[in-house]
Amino acid sequence: MAEWSLQTGITVEVWALPEQPLPTVITEVIHGTIRDVLREVERQASTRTVAIALTVAPSGLRLTVSHDDSGMSAEVLEARLRSRRAEFAGLGGRLTVNGVRGEGTTISAAVPLTR
Repeated sequence: MAEWSLQTGITVEVWALPEQPLPTVITEVIHGTIRDVLREVERQASTRTVAIALTVAPSGLRLTVSHDDSGMSAEVLEARLRSRRAEFAGLGGRLTVNGVRGEGTTISAAVPLTR
């Protein structure tokens, strides 16, 4: 993420990362989701900051990616993340996209670590 930040000029803030190893399939879905979101953010000229938090709780893993792009359409981002939503659902989890025009967008995902 540091390299991506240098290349794009967009600040990436990482707020939390799990200390324990995660199942490979979950790691792949999480990495893919972050990569897809960063790709979409990079396409937008007005994003200055992206914040990423990945936490583990008794209920499972939670990913939150927020950015301050006031012009990005949450509906467009949601459509582009449709396949990621299906992957989370296949793991018993969920992915949502919430945006406020003029404020930014937050992508939230949760998946249980045990089934």
